Formats: sequence, structure tokens, C-alpha cells
Amino acid sequence: MNKKSVYQVSARQILLLAFASALIAVGATALLYNLDRFLPSRQGSGVALAEQAPATVSDPSLVSDEQNSIEVYRSIAPGVAFINTSSVREDMWGNEQEGKGNGSGFVIDTNGNILTNYHVIEGAQRLTVSFGGEKTYTATLVGGDPDTDLAVIKLDAPPPGLPVISFGDSDKLTVGQKVLAIGNPFGLDRTLTTGVISGLQRPIRARNGRPIDAAIQTDASINPGNSGGPLLDKFGKAIGINSQILSPGGGSVGVGFAVPANTAKRIIPQLLQFGEVRRPKLGASLPTVNSLRQQGYRVPVESGLFVYQTQAGGSFERAGIKGLGPDGTIGDILLSVEGQKLTNLDDLYRLLDKKQIGETVDFEVYRAGRTVTIPVKLLGGTPTTRTNRRNVQE
Repeated sequence: MNKKSVYQVSARQILLLAFASALIAVGATALLYNLDRFLPSRQGSGVALAEQAPATVSDPSLVSDEQNSIEVYRSIAPGVAFINTSSVREDMWGNEQEGKGNGSGFVIDTNGNILTNYHVIEGAQRLTVSFGGEKTYTATLVGGDPDTDLAVIKLDAPPPGLPVISFGDSDKLTVGQKVLAIGNPFGLDRTLTTGVISGLQRPIRARNGRPIDAAIQTDASINPGNSGGPLLDKFGKAIGINSQILSPGGGSVGVGFAVPANTAKRIIPQLLQFGEVRRPKLGASLPTVNSLRQQGYRVPVESGLFVYQTQAGGSFERAGIKGLGPDGTIGDILLSVEGQKLTNLDDLYRLLDKKQIGETVDFEVYRAGRTVTIPVKLLGGTPTTRTNRRNVQE
């Protein structure tokens, strides 16, 4: 998501001419990001998610592939949720219109908490859950994170003996290994499909445009209604959360994507504790050098993030990183962070994805004709209260 007198003139041009258009072109991205979307990996409520493989799944090396699929399904399907959502809104003439949707999820603890996709429950005013059969349970939104397209809902009165689905390690996956998906495609309750991991480290985006890094690609059939269900390994552990498909016609063509389980493990504790993910904020507007170059403006480096403006009291301002001067003097240009080159905001997001509030990271910065390294302590913003957040979302 850049020696001195020469570029001072260019900076004035940017101030007077470029940013009117540049901020229209990239401002939506820059302001949307506002650099407040970076996941702390170690904050949370001390929640321990299950990682033990189901005892009812035999050692896959000792049984046939068919028997393995049968055992995984029998062990895991009872913990896969069929989520139905509803909402009522008024149209422009004041008439009420009811909206309905459905998706999948899976139980993550004995308290009745269920992990699903954020887009499954987004805007829902009423949530109901079933686990097969006619019995339904009401549920409440615990927390959601649109940036990773994940959310947690909780059964208001969880039944006893609710099976809990364990998590695997999505950092240890290999292309070609067997996977199984259980969900509710087109409303067909707890459907099993199988396949392999077709690719790793796939870049996908949440509906709000945020990059979801390192997604898992699979050829296991995933269709509308599968969203939020588990992608499982042959041991019956959830190694991903089925979230997206690539399809010209809206149905499965064998290219599906799942959010990695390790991403979910990082954010679930915060969703349970805060109802949201609290992220560091750098406090800056950062159009890309490439976007300015494409508009014909001269900058002294080939790529990077141009520091247009810093926020008072923000991480950058406190670290001494400078934005565009009032006299048109060019500001700092971010070249890399922690040794990783920066060409756009996605690069910054991916590196800081595993950072937390309070950590210090080193930025390589172009300043006044030379390159300097500036340590920046990652600060947090004012958290949204749980009550306000729920009122807005629900």
C-alpha cells in the first residue's frame, strides 16, 4: 500500500494536486485500513481450545480410507451446527421485509460456543441452531471479526454432552493431504464431502476488503451453506473454517478456501473476552508510492508507503515518524518493517498480523535523502464497548 530541494517541489504538487485525486483513489483504502487491523496473537482470556484428536477415530494408517471417512464423520458431525439467521428491515415505503439466511458452524467448547463465519451472522437479529432433527436452540452473538470473517455465537441453553471439535495445526499442512468438509450446503443438513489440500498460502479477502492471509485451498466440494463449517484432517481435527469458493456460476467447481485454524485460535480468545479483536493502531494515512508514481508524480524511491499524515498520540507520531510538512516538505517513506519490504498496505498487514499491542517493531524509513531505522511501539486505540458493539451489530 516516494535530494531535497528537487523533491520539496514535488511534495507541494502532491499536497496541492495529487492528494485530491490520490486520496480519492487510495484514500478509501488508506482510511478504511487506518492501520487498526492487526491481530495480537497472545492476548486473550486464557481460553484453552481442544487439540486432542477424537478417541473414536482410529489411527488412519490402520484402517481403509473409506473407514476413516466414516469414523471422522460419525465423530464430528454431532458437533457441526446448522445456523439459521433472520432479520426484519423496513423498505423505502415503510414496509417490513424479512431476510433469512443459513450457514454452518462447529462447537468449540462445552459452554456452547460455536465458531462460524462472520458473513453468516452479519446483520442477523435472530439466531437459531440445530444439530440434526427437529430440535432447535436459540443463540446469541458473542463477538465477530469482519477482518478474518470469523465470529463466535453461543447457545442460550446448550444441551448436555455437546461434542467439542478439536483444532489442528494449520501451519503443518501439506498439499495433497486428505481433508473432509462437513456443513449444510443448500440447507442439506450435515453433508460430508472429501478431497485434498490443493494449495496453501492462498491470499483471499474478507467482504470488507481485508486480506485473509495463508488461506487453505481444497477441492472438497464447498457450496453456499458450507460457510463456517470445519475443514478436517484425517484425524478429525479442524484445520480450517470453510469460507469461500471460486465459482463463475455460484456452485462448487472444486476451488474452495478455508480460513486457517491457527488464525481462528489467535482471535477466538479475544472474541470470547471482548466480543471483538483489539488491534494495534499506527495512526497514519499511507498512500502507496506506486499509486503516486502511476499518476506521474516524482518520488525518490521505487516503492513503499508514503506517510501523508500522522495522528496525534498515535504510534507513529510518538515514534517520531513524520508526515507531509505544512510547507510541502516531503514526509517519511516506509520502505520495510522487520526486514520485510513494503509495497502496499497488505504487506504491512501480513507482517503485523501476529504482532500485539505493546510490542516494538523496526521500520526502515527513507528520510531526507537517507535511510534510517526507527523503532515503533505498537499502541492500541480506544476499545469499542461490548454493549455498543452488540447494539450496532445486532
